[in-house]
Amino acid sequence: MSNLMGDVANTTNDGTVDHRGRPASKKKTGHWKASRLILGTECCERLAFYGMSSNLVVYMTQQLNFSNVDAATSVNNWAGTCYLTPLIGAFIADAYLGRYKTIASFSSIYVIGMVMLTLSATVTGLKPVCDGQDCHPTKSQVAFAFVSLYMVALGTGGIKPCVSSFGADQFDETDADEKKTKSSFFNWFYMSINVGALIASSVLVWIQMNKGWQWGFGIPAVAMALAIVFFFAGTKLYRFQKPGGSPFTRIIQVVVASFRKFNVKTPSDGTQLYETSDEMSVIRGSSKLAHTDKLRFFDKAATQTEADHVSGGVSAWKLCTVTQVEELKVVLGLLPIWAATIIFSAVYGQMTTMFVLQGQTMDQSIGPNFKIPAASLSLFDTLSVLFWVPVYDKVVIKIAKKFTGHERGFTQLQRMGIGLFISIFSMVVAGLLEVYRLNYVRKNDAYEVTTIPISIFWQVPQYFLVGCAEVFTFVGSIEFFYDQAPDAMRSLCSALSLTANAVGSYVCSALVTIVATVTTRHGQLGWIPENLNRGHLDYFFWLLAILSVINFFVYLCIAKHYTYKKTVGKQ
Repeated sequence: MSNLMGDVANTTNDGTVDHRGRPASKKKTGHWKASRLILGTECCERLAFYGMSSNLVVYMTQQLNFSNVDAATSVNNWAGTCYLTPLIGAFIADAYLGRYKTIASFSSIYVIGMVMLTLSATVTGLKPVCDGQDCHPTKSQVAFAFVSLYMVALGTGGIKPCVSSFGADQFDETDADEKKTKSSFFNWFYMSINVGALIASSVLVWIQMNKGWQWGFGIPAVAMALAIVFFFAGTKLYRFQKPGGSPFTRIIQVVVASFRKFNVKTPSDGTQLYETSDEMSVIRGSSKLAHTDKLRFFDKAATQTEADHVSGGVSAWKLCTVTQVEELKVVLGLLPIWAATIIFSAVYGQMTTMFVLQGQTMDQSIGPNFKIPAASLSLFDTLSVLFWVPVYDKVVIKIAKKFTGHERGFTQLQRMGIGLFISIFSMVVAGLLEVYRLNYVRKNDAYEVTTIPISIFWQVPQYFLVGCAEVFTFVGSIEFFYDQAPDAMRSLCSALSLTANAVGSYVCSALVTIVATVTTRHGQLGWIPENLNRGHLDYFFWLLAILSVINFFVYLCIAKHYTYKKTVGKQ
């Protein structure tokens, strides 16, 4: 009996198992010994992704002969797809394969896309023919490059929503010490992302601009292969959550059952609603959720009638458990928070589009013989993140705790709100810099000058502010959506947080298109012409600043009325 009790004490209580399907050992699996390999995987994968994408707008304008507007729109659409495909990977992970197998499967698609992109910049016949600065891509060459890019977009769909959740799975929520450590994991997870981004935005961008795109895309392909090696190396150390079945089916069942009982009166006492008597939830991999009074219409799905038990068994299409109903309520409750992060994602997207185009018009010299590529300025965003993550984890939390009394200094929603507020100033600073640049152009009649003698390093503050905002909003969002998600829907809810980036990219693309259409009427050059010296890019930054202000106040109202998830019992 003592041996049995010892075995239970030494295994996790959150339902995780080891690679052989046995209850996971606390000593031999999980925690930092497993999550370090996951951090290494994420670092290499992000190096691959940002190494390919940071300078993509320049690749399209220089090699594929796209206009500024077309290149910005294409990059935004592709980036949006990269953050939309996680819904596919998340569904597969939560419903069928689990996070580990989903990451492993989609990684192969990712690598194939990276190799194809490298070939499109290397192999004669696949790469465009260039005469000096002028390139002449064929339609088939452009198509091959885009097929490669969207293969990467599909591959990343199985990685983005699963890696952070899989890393968090390595910490047992029922263990007080591990639960506390898990919050730090999200900070260091985002840190690992930016270590990869730092190398990508500095070394790889320089290689692309000076050594050729074949090297600039080839090295990220190798980095992605290395990410896979890191991931599989930790197989025996990982803890695995079992997939709980299709979350979409459970949601639809609640909706169907609710409308079937449209005229049925819901009991005022939540304890009279249907729930299993077992300690565990009927949803595999999920703990029970406590009943809440919000969105009470869906309580009809858990309201019992005589007809529900006539055949002897209970059909989930007629009668759902409280936990299943609360899953739907949680997801619906997350949607307003999700929507409030879309504008921030649009602001974040400026680093790979408008910030780069703005930087290309400025003096990129460092000394007499070296020029820094405009896209490399994003390394200051990365440096900002690398600075703020440890400062937040080690300093800000301790200071904030004295004033708020909260264990982590700020609640997750407060943390996200601070980031949204900071992001406003990144657009204000970018707009002010563009006003200064255009004033110089007008005063010196420098409309046809390719490089305005204003140092590109004046862009550093706007990148630094975006990085600071990221640490608050993005990291807070990752932790918030994982923490608030029902246990069997964590990949899906992590994907939901990522789709805000997708919609933000599409919103930005739509804004660019609308602005270009409206401002070029009657023969006008518009805000974003090919020659930015004759445009008004500052107006575009002001537009985003105004939208960010409006979005911030909307977010405050939404966050104030948010109801946090409540669980009952243990698995």
